[in-house]
Amino acid sequence: MPQPKYRKIAVIGYRSVGKSSLTIQFVEGQFVDSYDPTIENTFNKMVNVNGQDFNLQLVDTAGQDEYSIFPQSHSMDIHGYVLVYSVTSMKSFEVVQVLHDKLLDMVGKIQVPTVLVGNKKDLHMERVIKPEEGKKLADSWGAAFMESSAKENETAVEVFKRIILEMEKADGNAPPEEKKCSVM
Repeated sequence: MPQPKYRKIAVIGYRSVGKSSLTIQFVEGQFVDSYDPTIENTFNKMVNVNGQDFNLQLVDTAGQDEYSIFPQSHSMDIHGYVLVYSVTSMKSFEVVQVLHDKLLDMVGKIQVPTVLVGNKKDLHMERVIKPEEGKKLADSWGAAFMESSAKENETAVEVFKRIILEMEKADGNAPPEEKKCSVM
């Protein structure tokens, strides 16, 4: 049995987009309905993806805005990023773009393993960001894109499995894809 791989993941986004709810849903399997602004929390969880165990350390960060100075601690020893916006908030969608730019400046790379998450997809009546808009933004970053609802455990788990796959791909450990045949 291979040794578990240690991976540190930062969850970043505007305030009250559901960063903590998504993280706690993944780690503890419960939805926290109350809003209590986070300063910074760290969670640990073992998870198995494609037969490999991963010891995850999740850094649930304080809500950022476009004027926040990107904390250096959010770029050191971090293997992957989950950038979260709320599909009910145009402001959070704008801020996540600024945060991504600041992140790349801080890390000094043109691309880092990232999953862009449109959270609160269960709030259909309040939606202002279409899935296509999130997908287009993620594509422009070379990032993965998902919509989720922290209320639904399944999507929370999928978000973190997806960032693991993105980190593995960046490390050159992508799972073998099906061979596709093309006729010339």
